Amino acid sequence: MVFANIEYLFLLILLIPYIVWYILKRKRNEATLQVSDAQVYAHTPKSYKIYLLHAPFILRLIALTSVIFVLARPQTTDSWQNSEIEGIDIMLAIDVSTSMLAEDLKPNRLEAAKDVAAEFINGRPNDNIGITLFAGESFTQCPLTTDHAVLLNLFQSIKCGIIEDGTAIGMGLANAVTRLKDSKAKSKVIILLTDGTNNRGDISPLTAAEIAKSFGIRVYTIGVGTNGTAPYPYPTVTGIQYRNIPVEIDEKVLTQIAGITDGNYYRATSNSKLKEVYEQIDKLERTKLNVKEYSKRQEEYRVFALIAFLCVLLEILLRNSILKKIP
Repeated sequence: MVFANIEYLFLLILLIPYIVWYILKRKRNEATLQVSDAQVYAHTPKSYKIYLLHAPFILRLIALTSVIFVLARPQTTDSWQNSEIEGIDIMLAIDVSTSMLAEDLKPNRLEAAKDVAAEFINGRPNDNIGITLFAGESFTQCPLTTDHAVLLNLFQSIKCGIIEDGTAIGMGLANAVTRLKDSKAKSKVIILLTDGTNNRGDISPLTAAEIAKSFGIRVYTIGVGTNGTAPYPYPTVTGIQYRNIPVEIDEKVLTQIAGITDGNYYRATSNSKLKEVYEQIDKLERTKLNVKEYSKRQEEYRVFALIAFLCVLLEILLRNSILKKIP
């Protein structure tokens, strides 16, 4: 047991002069009836009240001690223990350009990317994870957080068309870097997923990669899309029609980005391949941290408060019943 306000325990010292005062007071009291010899009363049976004579004083001492313990706020807690957890800071940079609606991955590239990323997040409960979205521009959907319930809830609002169309890979990467550059984590990672080539933005992908490298950020790049052509849905007055569009992923640039930052480039041509990519990244990025864990402290003052209350109540009852003095 520990005390939150341990300094209040010094009040227990005041009980010593109180006990001394009580003893001296008892000695000074003179009997109201004096007899020359008390031998005649030697075999007289003693009343039970004699044994209760000092009970009020003892009850008061217990009550005062209990009140002091209440003020000191006794608490219980489990022992400290050292343990190891794994945790890093990760930003997910996801392409939300309209080409991500292609259905070579099911139900489409974007939904497949969201599903696998959500599974990845659920498997890393100790990590700070955030989301950056990019198309023709870029913005942060969610900053770094360990509240993964909120993070996964925001996944529902990720869709194509929420920002101007295009593929600004450099802007998406730079935006993710700004969220990680001030991180104190030993390992900082960006997972950048795209299905195209950089055609928008004021920052080139390689420039953004150099910036990431300067802050010690490792970038894993993922090119998502099958080889050759992919079915793409076009809305028409008669309904959705599909056309096969060429899959154009700038693998050279994505490989260079990964190389500059000491990361890796992956190609995901199907749902299963995309899942394998995240599993590989998951295995690569594991950082052990030594931490001290302890249980939440529980307040234990209620027991002492109850003891104090019962002692005061019992003293009052004794003084006004069995030990009541007649003036």
